[in-house]
Amino acid sequence: MDKLKIEQDIVKVLKNIYDPEIPVNVYDLGLIYEIIVSDDAGVAITMTLTAPNCPVADELIENVNAGVRDITGVKDVSIKLTFEPPWDMNYLSEEAKLELGML
Repeated sequence: MDKLKIEQDIVKVLKNIYDPEIPVNVYDLGLIYEIIVSDDAGVAITMTLTAPNCPVADELIENVNAGVRDITGVKDVSIKLTFEPPWDMNYLSEEAKLELGML
């Protein structure tokens, strides 16, 4: 098992999952705080939402879970949702800022 390859594949998947309210993927939005690939190919992701009362929270979490679970070599996926620290615009990647016209 190549943990680095799995991590790269996870980022690719996350860059194809979009918040339906914002035209930017969850990775570039900065919603993914941590990705850990264990030695036994389990994946633990810590993520947040743009707001605690996000109306598409369940959909986003399920999309992340399903997308990562489909990656070759991944044995298990656990997603921890956190609001500490709270998300803000500083978490946006340069690509996201460009997409949103902030640069």
